[in-house]
Amino acid sequence: MMKIEADRARCDGLGMCEAMAPGFFEVGDDGTVVVLDERPGEEHRQDLPAAVDSWAR
Repeated sequence: MMKIEADRARCDGLGMCEAMAPGFFEVGDDGTVVVLDERPGEEHRQDLPAAVDSWAR
C-alpha cells in the first residue's frame, strides 16, 4: 500500500500537486500542502507520481 507524506517545509504553495491530483492534495490556509488521502488505493498508483514529483526542488 502506498503512503503519501508531505514535507511542508519544502512546499512552495504553488498548488501544482492540487491541480494535478485535486482529490489527494490541496493548499491549506497557511499556504502549504495538505494531504487529503494519505493512503490512496493501488488503483491510483499511476495517477499520483507526477503530482508528488511536482514538489521536488
